[in-house]
Amino acid sequence: MLKKLLLVAVLFTALVSCKSKGAYNYSQDIVAKERSLTPDIEATESKVGAYISAGNYDSIVVAGEKMEKLVQTKIDEINAMKMPKAKGVEAFKAATLRYFNYIKSIYTTYKEMGKAPTDEARQEVVNNLQKLVDEKQTIIDDMQKAQRSYADDNGFKVENK
Repeated sequence: MLKKLLLVAVLFTALVSCKSKGAYNYSQDIVAKERSLTPDIEATESKVGAYISAGNYDSIVVAGEKMEKLVQTKIDEINAMKMPKAKGVEAFKAATLRYFNYIKSIYTTYKEMGKAPTDEARQEVVNNLQKLVDEKQTIIDDMQKAQRSYADDNGFKVENK
Protein backbone atom coordinates (compact mmCIF):
# COMPACT_ATOMS: atom_id res chain seq x y z
CA MET A 1 0.00 0.00 0.00
CA LEU A 2 2.79 2.39 0.92
CA LYS A 3 4.59 1.55 -2.33
CA LYS A 4 1.46 2.36 -4.36
CA LEU A 5 1.02 5.66 -2.53
CA LEU A 6 4.68 6.53 -3.10
CA LEU A 7 4.39 5.62 -6.79
CA VAL A 8 1.30 7.84 -7.17
CA ALA A 9 3.11 10.72 -5.44
CA VAL A 10 6.14 10.36 -7.70
CA LEU A 11 3.99 10.22 -10.84
CA PHE A 12 2.01 13.26 -9.70
CA THR A 13 5.21 15.21 -9.03
CA ALA A 14 6.61 14.26 -12.43
CA LEU A 15 3.38 15.30 -14.16
CA VAL A 16 3.27 18.65 -12.35
CA SER A 17 6.94 19.37 -13.06
CA CYS A 18 6.44 18.61 -16.77
CA LYS A 19 3.51 21.03 -16.94
CA SER A 20 5.50 23.64 -15.04
CA LYS A 21 8.49 23.21 -17.36
CA GLY A 22 6.28 23.63 -20.44
CA ALA A 23 4.69 26.74 -18.95
CA TYR A 24 8.12 28.13 -18.04
CA ASN A 25 9.54 27.43 -21.51
CA TYR A 26 6.55 29.15 -23.15
CA SER A 27 7.12 32.23 -21.00
CA GLN A 28 10.84 32.23 -21.74
CA ASP A 29 10.23 31.89 -25.48
CA ILE A 30 8.02 34.98 -25.41
CA VAL A 31 10.58 36.91 -23.37
CA ALA A 32 13.24 35.94 -25.91
CA LYS A 33 11.07 37.30 -28.74
CA GLU A 34 10.63 40.58 -26.90
CA ARG A 35 14.34 40.89 -26.12
CA SER A 36 15.28 40.10 -29.72
CA LEU A 37 13.53 43.32 -30.75
CA THR A 38 15.55 45.54 -28.41
CA PRO A 39 18.55 46.22 -30.70
CA ASP A 40 16.25 47.09 -33.62
CA ILE A 41 14.06 49.30 -31.43
CA GLU A 42 17.05 51.18 -30.06
CA ALA A 43 18.59 51.68 -33.51
CA THR A 44 15.27 52.79 -35.01
CA GLU A 45 14.56 55.27 -32.22
CA SER A 46 17.98 56.82 -32.72
CA LYS A 47 17.54 57.03 -36.49
CA VAL A 48 14.01 58.45 -36.28
CA GLY A 49 15.19 61.20 -33.94
CA ALA A 50 17.83 62.17 -36.48
CA TYR A 51 15.34 61.97 -39.36
CA ILE A 52 12.91 64.27 -37.54
CA SER A 53 15.67 66.79 -36.84
CA ALA A 54 16.72 66.73 -40.50
CA GLY A 55 13.15 66.76 -41.83
CA ASN A 56 13.68 63.44 -43.64
CA TYR A 57 10.08 62.28 -43.41
CA ASP A 58 10.42 59.68 -46.17
CA SER A 59 13.08 57.97 -44.07
CA ILE A 60 10.70 57.90 -41.09
CA VAL A 61 8.16 56.08 -43.27
CA VAL A 62 10.77 53.49 -44.24
CA ALA A 63 11.90 53.00 -40.63
CA GLY A 64 8.29 52.69 -39.43
CA GLU A 65 7.43 50.14 -42.11
CA LYS A 66 10.54 48.09 -41.36
CA MET A 67 9.72 47.93 -37.65
CA GLU A 68 6.03 47.23 -38.28
CA LYS A 69 7.03 44.19 -40.31
CA LEU A 70 9.57 43.05 -37.74
CA VAL A 71 7.10 43.30 -34.87
CA GLN A 72 4.39 41.61 -36.97
CA THR A 73 6.80 38.73 -37.55
CA LYS A 74 7.11 38.31 -33.78
CA ILE A 75 3.31 38.48 -33.42
CA ASP A 76 2.95 35.79 -36.07
CA GLU A 77 5.56 33.65 -34.30
CA ILE A 78 3.71 33.98 -30.99
CA ASN A 79 0.42 33.06 -32.66
CA ALA A 80 2.09 30.00 -34.19
CA MET A 81 3.57 28.83 -30.88
CA LYS A 82 1.94 25.78 -29.37
CA MET A 83 0.45 26.79 -26.05
CA PRO A 84 1.22 24.46 -23.17
CA LYS A 85 -1.58 22.93 -21.15
CA ALA A 86 -1.12 25.36 -18.31
CA LYS A 87 -3.26 27.54 -16.09
CA GLY A 88 -3.71 31.10 -17.33
CA VAL A 89 -1.92 30.57 -20.63
CA GLU A 90 -4.71 32.23 -22.64
CA ALA A 91 -4.63 35.39 -20.49
CA PHE A 92 -0.84 35.53 -20.67
CA LYS A 93 -0.86 35.12 -24.45
CA ALA A 94 -3.56 37.80 -24.82
CA ALA A 95 -1.58 40.27 -22.68
CA THR A 96 1.56 39.47 -24.66
CA LEU A 97 -0.20 40.09 -27.97
CA ARG A 98 -1.62 43.39 -26.66
CA TYR A 99 1.94 44.42 -25.77
CA PHE A 100 3.40 43.48 -29.16
CA ASN A 101 0.49 45.16 -30.98
CA TYR A 102 1.11 48.26 -28.89
CA ILE A 103 4.76 48.30 -29.98
CA LYS A 104 3.66 47.85 -33.59
CA SER A 105 1.18 50.74 -33.27
CA ILE A 106 4.02 53.09 -32.36
CA TYR A 107 5.76 52.29 -35.63
CA THR A 108 2.50 52.60 -37.54
CA THR A 109 2.22 56.09 -36.06
CA TYR A 110 5.80 56.89 -37.11
CA LYS A 111 4.86 55.86 -40.63
CA GLU A 112 1.79 58.11 -40.49
CA MET A 113 3.95 60.98 -39.25
CA GLY A 114 6.30 60.57 -42.19
CA LYS A 115 3.42 60.46 -44.66
CA ALA A 116 1.59 63.48 -43.21
CA PRO A 117 1.12 66.05 -46.01
CA THR A 118 1.38 69.18 -43.85
CA ASP A 119 2.98 70.35 -40.64
CA GLU A 120 -0.49 70.59 -39.08
CA ALA A 121 -1.31 67.01 -40.02
CA ARG A 122 2.09 65.93 -38.72
CA GLN A 123 1.42 67.68 -35.40
CA GLU A 124 -1.87 65.81 -35.07
CA VAL A 125 0.00 62.52 -35.55
CA VAL A 126 2.58 63.62 -32.96
CA ASN A 127 -0.29 64.28 -30.53
CA ASN A 128 -1.61 60.77 -31.18
CA LEU A 129 1.90 59.39 -30.65
CA GLN A 130 2.08 61.17 -27.29
CA LYS A 131 -1.17 59.49 -26.25
CA LEU A 132 0.37 56.13 -27.17
CA VAL A 133 3.52 56.90 -25.22
CA ASP A 134 1.38 57.84 -22.21
CA GLU A 135 -0.17 54.33 -22.32
CA LYS A 136 3.20 52.57 -22.36
CA GLN A 137 3.56 51.93 -18.63
CA THR A 138 0.00 50.60 -18.35
CA ILE A 139 0.59 48.18 -21.24
CA ILE A 140 3.88 47.01 -19.71
CA ASP A 141 2.34 46.66 -16.25
CA ASP A 142 -0.57 44.63 -17.65
CA MET A 143 1.77 42.24 -19.45
CA GLN A 144 4.03 41.84 -16.41
CA LYS A 145 1.03 41.24 -14.15
CA ALA A 146 -0.27 38.57 -16.53
CA GLN A 147 3.16 36.96 -16.68
CA ARG A 148 3.53 36.93 -12.87
CA SER A 149 0.05 35.47 -12.50
CA TYR A 150 0.85 32.82 -15.12
CA ALA A 151 4.11 31.99 -13.35
CA ASP A 152 2.38 31.77 -9.96
CA ASP A 153 -0.37 29.56 -11.38
CA ASN A 154 2.21 27.21 -12.85
CA GLY A 155 4.82 27.06 -10.12
CA PHE A 156 7.76 29.00 -11.50
CA LYS A 157 9.36 32.38 -10.90
CA VAL A 158 9.64 35.16 -13.44
CA GLU A 159 13.25 36.19 -13.95
CA ASN A 160 13.91 39.88 -13.42
CA LYS A 161 16.52 40.95 -15.95
